[in-house]
Amino acid sequence: MSIIDEIKNSFKNGSIVTRLIYINIGVFLLIRLVQLIIVLGGNPANNIRPFVSFFMVPAYFPNLLLKPWSLVTYMFTHYDFIHLLFNILYIFWFGRIFIEIIGSRLLLRVYFLGGLSGALLYLISFNMLPAFKNIYGYSEMLGASAAAIAILFTIARVTPDYKIRLLFFGPVKLKYIALIALILDLISISNMSNTGGHIAHIGGAIFGLIFGKLLIEKKIKYPSKNNQWFNFSQKSKMKIVYSRPLTDMEYNTIKKERQNEIDRILDKIKESGYESLTKEEKNSLFKASKS
Repeated sequence: MSIIDEIKNSFKNGSIVTRLIYINIGVFLLIRLVQLIIVLGGNPANNIRPFVSFFMVPAYFPNLLLKPWSLVTYMFTHYDFIHLLFNILYIFWFGRIFIEIIGSRLLLRVYFLGGLSGALLYLISFNMLPAFKNIYGYSEMLGASAAAIAILFTIARVTPDYKIRLLFFGPVKLKYIALIALILDLISISNMSNTGGHIAHIGGAIFGLIFGKLLIEKKIKYPSKNNQWFNFSQKSKMKIVYSRPLTDMEYNTIKKERQNEIDRILDKIKESGYESLTKEEKNSLFKASKS
């Protein structure tokens, strides 16, 4: 296969983490390609600003009304390579842990809603706090940081004692990584260099903590393969359901699926230990031991 075919195949068959990384890289390359065309046409490189601004979320509400799509596009947009690199590393590291602990079907929801929460806190802060009254009219924000932080704080809330091995530090629990990230953002706000970004990070962190708490309390169930974003748990009236007996083929299929799930849980214990299991996985393992 050609390189293009390999990329297409990787995007099509890869995980949601792979796809998010590809989209972020793709938007970055598009911006840089447009800038190259601008420069080759004899124009200054900073003429790319209006093009990048098309994807950035503005703090000024009248400007936001003119480009509401920016609430979504901003979280896939980067101009600086280092900014892009750190964000895709965050998505890669914590996205894989998210899939391992919680599953893949909620990751995209956390990414989008975490990014929207970051944008919301950015908008509220810049429009209401006196410190930003002189800059909110032309301030704009871009980057996947708030969405990536939401992923980190969700898994840190669900499994705070999950350990990650860091260079020079050894095993470090997720709750400490999240706490350090939050402290760094809080103390960086006063620098006024990337204030909007740090505020957005806090918005993503708040969403992750809330979402993780809802998962622990089972107020959000893992969604089935449909178009619903979430399956909210709720009490319902008792009803009687009449069903036919299972055929041998149906029974064997269900039995195989259950065994595959148990094998996955055992592999997870082998890699990360019993404490890395979610409550649902522990219940599944307990039920299997009784049957």
